[in-house]
Amino acid sequence: MLSPQLLERLRAWWREGRRRSLLLPGGWLFPGRNPVEPLSARQFNRAIHAAGIKKRVSPHTLRHSFATHLLEQDTDIRVIQVLLGHAKLDTTALYTRVANRTIRTVTSPLDRLALLIEGTPRPEG
Repeated sequence: MLSPQLLERLRAWWREGRRRSLLLPGGWLFPGRNPVEPLSARQFNRAIHAAGIKKRVSPHTLRHSFATHLLEQDTDIRVIQVLLGHAKLDTTALYTRVANRTIRTVTSPLDRLALLIEGTPRPEG
C-alpha cells in the first residue's frame, strides 16, 4: 500500500536524482555508497540520526509502526495481515499488543447490553 502523496514525493526524488545524475538507469531509488547497491541498514541508521531522530529505528520499526497505526484506525487485522504479507494471523496479532489506544476504546458487550436495556421502555407489570 503506497500513499499517492508519498508516491508523488518519491517520483520527484527520482526525477531530481536523475537530473543530477545521482541515480543510475535501472538503479536503486535510495542507492548505497556504491550506486549499484541498495542503501545498507547502517546507512539507513545514519540518515535517521542525521534527521535528528534519537530513538533506535530500523526498516522493521517503520513496518511495525505502519501496522500499529492501521490497527489504531480500526483497520481489520485480516486486511493488515494481507498488506504485511503474513501467512499466519498469529504473526500479525503480535502488533495488537502495541495498539493500546484501540484496546482502551473497546466497549464491553455487557456495557452495550446495559445501554440497550436502559434505552428500551420496560413493559408495565
